[in-house]
Amino acid sequence: MLKGLLAYDYVFPLVLGFLFGILCRIHLLRTDYRQYPTYPHGKIIHVSLGVIASALGALAIPALLKENYTAVTFLTLAAQQFRDVRNMERTTLNEIDKRELVPRGGPYIEGIAMVFEGRNYMVMFTSLVTTTATILFHWWGGVIAGVIALLISRKLRSGKTLSLIAEIEPGEVRMEGRDLYVNDIYIMNVGLADAQEIIREQGVGFILTPRDANAKVTLAHPGQRQAILHDAATQLGVYTDTGEPSLTPLVKRDIKSGRMGVFLLPQEKDVERATSVIRAVPILESVFRMPTKTRMMKKEL
Repeated sequence: MLKGLLAYDYVFPLVLGFLFGILCRIHLLRTDYRQYPTYPHGKIIHVSLGVIASALGALAIPALLKENYTAVTFLTLAAQQFRDVRNMERTTLNEIDKRELVPRGGPYIEGIAMVFEGRNYMVMFTSLVTTTATILFHWWGGVIAGVIALLISRKLRSGKTLSLIAEIEPGEVRMEGRDLYVNDIYIMNVGLADAQEIIREQGVGFILTPRDANAKVTLAHPGQRQAILHDAATQLGVYTDTGEPSLTPLVKRDIKSGRMGVFLLPQEKDVERATSVIRAVPILESVFRMPTKTRMMKKEL
């Protein structure tokens, strides 16, 4: 079966597409503050899957040109395999989340799992486009197409962040008796005197003001709130331990205005850095809402 595909005319397009596909996967692979994928074993798994995706993408067009339709059916098997990758990531992250002081939450985990599946398809797309362009326009066409595909993958690597839908401002953390507030937004009741003292010393607060009606609904979702707390705890540390509910970071909502009060207990009380961290929190795809885009809302407007 491979004899026809590896004919002289297609060797260079296959190799070039394969290499650009691998470059795409390596380019998309990074271990950041989320510490996932882990180094090195998690990276080995994802690079290996990227190699498979790159090979399948590079083989698709030569297989069609050689009328070898059996080879194209491997693409359907690849799609199933990459869906299994998504399930694997979801299971792994759910197990890790059980031992986090500040968990990611289900929507955040689902988003990460979706990203890992999607990146394998992006690798297939890169190798397929590069191989096709090389066949049609010689090597220079393949290189140009491969570079463009890499630039597209780079743009798609990072999604939207919280700064696009909300204004983030530092807020005053204050205790009124046993009640904890960030500005005028009630957070929780703190009964222990020791916990109250720690909150006064280490606590920082922020007010998130939605920019529009869509942002108001998105910020209200518990999954998006949990993502804010997890990213802040991961990058800033958290001044708490297991079994300390009074020292738990929280996000509470002002029901009337839709503003969010964020209460954090970082290891180092750095308001400027904490502001930057919250601004960079990703907007979760699974919780993003656009109620103003519905037909009923458009009619009312």
